Amino acid sequence: MKKIWIFHWGFKKFYALAILTAALLFISLSAFGTTGNIVNDSFAQSKKWLEGYVYYDHRVTLYCEAPFNAEKTILLPEGFIASKFASRANRVEWEHVVPAENFGRTFEEWRDSNPICQDIKGKPFKGRKCAEKANQLYRYMQSDMYNLYPAIGAVNAARLNYNFTQFQEDIPSSFGSCLMKIYDRKVEPPQQARGVIGRTYLYFEDTYPRYRMSKAQRQLMEAWNKQYPVTEWECIRSYRIEKIQKNENNRVKKPCQDLGLWPQEE
Repeated sequence: MKKIWIFHWGFKKFYALAILTAALLFISLSAFGTTGNIVNDSFAQSKKWLEGYVYYDHRVTLYCEAPFNAEKTILLPEGFIASKFASRANRVEWEHVVPAENFGRTFEEWRDSNPICQDIKGKPFKGRKCAEKANQLYRYMQSDMYNLYPAIGAVNAARLNYNFTQFQEDIPSSFGSCLMKIYDRKVEPPQQARGVIGRTYLYFEDTYPRYRMSKAQRQLMEAWNKQYPVTEWECIRSYRIEKIQKNENNRVKKPCQDLGLWPQEE
């Protein structure tokens, strides 16, 4: 009888803890007005989780499909050229597909600073450094793993915060055999990356009400989403992130389920 009572009491404690956790999650979601990431506000931690728990068996960069190892050293594709930022060409970096500046500028701390954003000499600072220091929602958005992809460092550096496009003229590749084109402060990505990019932008706008694309950018992302369907790896990646980050990316999950590509168990 005593064992049954102890089990019952233990179950009640577990049930109460589950309810409390769900309530806190709901409060947090309501406070931030988002269905996005509220699990981790550390960009550094997101990169570690992506390296260790998401990309451990698929170490390939987004734009150039270059393999990299556990030490983040990249095997550059034959014919790859980096005329700028060559010192960053042999390492992998984690790229915000929706650039941090594009949503960061919606935060007052990024635009105008904050009283807590002062250096050791008392001089105020603003921009990404201040938003990261002073605003937790910004940190959650910056750390959202659905928006982070491995890229050759030189490509990440050259892309900056430029918007994606499809050029109407024959623009040469900016990286030799990797068909990533950067021209006039715009970027045309290789075809294999376009569906992923489109769904990432659409997820970000769906999830974070303060972020909005222009009408033209949204139309392009919708077009890429339709033209380039989800792949098996994209489904596995999203499944793994959902397990860690605890929120869904239905721009990926639903089409994966419709195509029978959503993992049942790993």
